Amino acid sequence: MTLTITDVTPAIGAEIAGVDLSRLSDAAFAAIEHAWHRRAFVLVRGQRLSDDDLLAFSRRLGELDPPPNQEKGRMSPPGYPDIYVVSNVLDAKGEPIGALGAGEAVWHTDMSYLDAPPDASMLYALELPPTGGDTWFCAMQAAFAEMPEALNARIRGRRIKHDGTYNSGGYLRQGVTATDDPHQAPGAWHPAVCVHPATGVPALYLGRRRNSYIEGYTRAESDALLDALWAHATQPQFTYAHRWQVGDLVLWDNRTTMHRRDPFDSTARRVMHRTQIKGSAKPVAYAA
Repeated sequence: MTLTITDVTPAIGAEIAGVDLSRLSDAAFAAIEHAWHRRAFVLVRGQRLSDDDLLAFSRRLGELDPPPNQEKGRMSPPGYPDIYVVSNVLDAKGEPIGALGAGEAVWHTDMSYLDAPPDASMLYALELPPTGGDTWFCAMQAAFAEMPEALNARIRGRRIKHDGTYNSGGYLRQGVTATDDPHQAPGAWHPAVCVHPATGVPALYLGRRRNSYIEGYTRAESDALLDALWAHATQPQFTYAHRWQVGDLVLWDNRTTMHRRDPFDSTARRVMHRTQIKGSAKPVAYAA
């Protein structure tokens, strides 16, 4: 097979064809890694991966993080604690086999409430509903590059509080006390604009909207500024909606993207296996 790389949209994404991720040469892996850094996410269709294959490919990118602590704790397949199940399916006892259900998952960056968030996340599609459940990606490098100067000036040199109270499905994380006060919420402070460690390209770094707070402003001023930043970043020219096929694997750069999910019919089955790559360093502020 001959590896080919095609841009998904002008702002974000690369589709990789002509590869089997379970039998990947060093040269092919290097090309995929380069595309991931340059284009923020890569899509590889038509894969037939076991959980061991998924882990082997994931570990080529770096050390794995354990699954996040979601509404039911850490949901993994038996014997595979480094894989996280994203699913609405219930087992024979009526208990969920995975997390996030069938509802909408709002725009977010994975686990940005940590001091050193994951470098990368990937999802592998095993079972899908007939419609719905599309995953959207947002190009945060392009959003920063095209930000109006007046908006840019208001966040220059500032940090944003990233909340760890609720997950992207709106569920309270296990063991966390509910709050909608960003001053009381658990989480981490990160630069509003970060530099990519491999490419040096800056990106807007928002995380998720709920319980966010920009330092140096009143709560009302911060909320208004965050609303403006989100309205800018999620414009159609910066986003892409991925319609899944069984066998799709999507790997995204957690430092330069946000993502969200459309809801789907809760009676239809959707099963995805997910891994994430541990953060190699804390996010670093971009110095213009």
